[in-house]
Amino acid sequence: MSEESESQNPEGRPPEAIEQAIFGLLAERPGRTISPMDVARALGSDHPDDWGPLMQPVRRAAVKLMKEGRLLITRKGRPVDPDDFRGVYRLSLPGSA
Repeated sequence: MSEESESQNPEGRPPEAIEQAIFGLLAERPGRTISPMDVARALGSDHPDDWGPLMQPVRRAAVKLMKEGRLLITRKGRPVDPDDFRGVYRLSLPGSA
């Protein structure tokens, strides 16, 4: 497997594009949270066949960014453990949620 293909998720989106989509949506909604589905739809389209496969890559990017201290993942308004969370979650910038 080439280095380039390892740096992209299976859906062909480089992690940097997902991170840019996350921060772009957060910039459009200052002080608010966003859904991972919002990010997936921004990268794909409104059709579930397009955005559905992007949900796991969005989650992986969010976990990475939270571990770096650049993003906050919350569930029911509380920060989660990035290595152990399930269910519906929201994304925000640290200090804005």
